Amino acid sequence: MIAVVDEKITVEDVIAGFSEGAVRNTARSAFAEQLFQEAIRLGMELNTKYHTPEEIREIMSQLTGRKIDGTLRMFPPFYMDFGKNIQFGKDVFINSGCHFQDQGGITIGDGTLIGHNVVLATINHDLRPENNRKNHYAPIKIGSHVWIGSNATVLSGVEIGDWSVIAAGAVVTKDVSAMSIVGGVPAKVIRYLSDEEKGEYKKYESISN
Repeated sequence: MIAVVDEKITVEDVIAGFSEGAVRNTARSAFAEQLFQEAIRLGMELNTKYHTPEEIREIMSQLTGRKIDGTLRMFPPFYMDFGKNIQFGKDVFINSGCHFQDQGGITIGDGTLIGHNVVLATINHDLRPENNRKNHYAPIKIGSHVWIGSNATVLSGVEIGDWSVIAAGAVVTKDVSAMSIVGGVPAKVIRYLSDEEKGEYKKYESISN
């Protein structure tokens, strides 16, 4: 369990401390370090022995500080460096070896599939030497029914629209519109889904809902 450094400091305060222009706060930084260490501990628990699907969801609930829906499916190992700034929708699947750097915030919509070794990175570093590689945080927002292929990397501040596909090995540096397929380094649009494909997906959504 976390020993609270200051009862006035909350997880929400820590997350707010990642915002641009946030004033440094010693107590907040100390509590953040405890949360980082909790993520490491729970990650070791998750990744070093077998757990049932129910046990995995319970560990993920502890990691995120939120009740995880019973439809989440995950194949460990899974790596998360903070944990408290991520939200999963329903029917999400996460394959093995994924790395989520979530201080900036990660939101994943319903029905999204995330392949092996995907990296979601919400931190960037300042390029100017005088700023000593200062951290800059920006959220990653992934829509519903997105498919992210193996070994893809999504960078900070990117929003991915519903029903889009990220090809294996892509590096996504810019927003991805709904119903599109992107790939490459940096990722570019390969094509948009045809009207026929869009119709089939819409039909599926109406049935599944």
